[in-house]
Amino acid sequence: MSPDNPDRERPVDEPDASAPPRASSATPPAAEQPLAAEQPLAAEQPLRDEPPAGSDPADAAPSRAYQSWLELSSDEPRRPLRAAATVLGTVLALAVLGVPFGLLWAALAPDTPVLKTVEGAIYADPQPEQPIAADGWFSLLGLGFGLLVALALWFVLRRRRGPVGLLAAVLGALVAAPVAWQVGRRVGLATFDRLLATAPAGQAFTKPADLRAGGIDWLLGVLPVPHGNLLLPAFGAAIMYTLLAGWSRWPGLRPEPDPAGLSWVSAGTPAPPAAPEPPGPDAAEPPRG
Repeated sequence: MSPDNPDRERPVDEPDASAPPRASSATPPAAEQPLAAEQPLAAEQPLRDEPPAGSDPADAAPSRAYQSWLELSSDEPRRPLRAAATVLGTVLALAVLGVPFGLLWAALAPDTPVLKTVEGAIYADPQPEQPIAADGWFSLLGLGFGLLVALALWFVLRRRRGPVGLLAAVLGALVAAPVAWQVGRRVGLATFDRLLATAPAGQAFTKPADLRAGGIDWLLGVLPVPHGNLLLPAFGAAIMYTLLAGWSRWPGLRPEPDPAGLSWVSAGTPAPPAAPEPPGPDAAEPPRG
C-alpha cells in the first residue's frame, strides 16, 4: 500500500480496465434519428373511432355507423307517390278482407221470421228482436275489425308509421265496412226473393240479416257517404292507431337504433375485470397445503 496505490491487491503498474462496450439498443445520437417530418402521418393522427385518452367510454360519441344512420334518416327524400301507392294498396287489401267479415256477420246474425201476404212479406212477430241483434253483431264485429286492422298495420307498415299509416287504416276500414255489409246481406237473399215471388199467401219463411242502423247516402248522386254503424270499423282503427302512436317509445314512431348500443364501447371491447375485494377481518384463513 502506498500513496500512489491505495488498493492493496492492485499493483501500481496495472493499466486501467477499458470501459464496457455500448449496448446495441442504446439511443442513437441526434444526428442519426429520423426527422419528425419524415415520420409517417398515420402515427401522428389518432383514429376517429378511438376515444381520446383519459375520456370515459360511457360518455363517448356515437360510432360512425350511428352517425351515418342519422344522416340517411334526416336526408331521406319524401316520396309522395310511394306513400299514395301504399295507401291505395292497403285500402284494396282491406276491402278484400271485408268479404270474410261479411260472411262471419251473416253466420252470427239471426234471420228474421216473416210471413207471406198478398201485399208482400211482413214480420211474423210484431216487434222482432232479430234486426236489432243483426245491428248489434255488425257493430261489435266492425269495432273489433277496426282494432285488429290498426294493430296489424302498425307492425306491417313499420316504415310508414304516422299520418300515412293512420290514413291507410282509416280509409281501409271505411271501405271494408260497406263491402262486409253487402256480402253479408246477400247470403240467402236469392232464396228470400224466390220465396217472396212464388210462395203462397200465409207461408212463413225467414229474411236474411240486414242493417237498420246504418247505410250509405249518395252525395250529389255520385259520392257514397256511409253513416251509422258502418263508421265503427274506421272509428276503431283511428282509436287504436292513435293509442299505439301515443304509447310508442320512439319520437319518430319508427324503431331507431340505440346510440349507446352503436358506440365504440359496444363493439366488443370487454370491460376490465373488477379487483377482488379484500377479505374481512373475521374471514377464515384458507388452509395451507
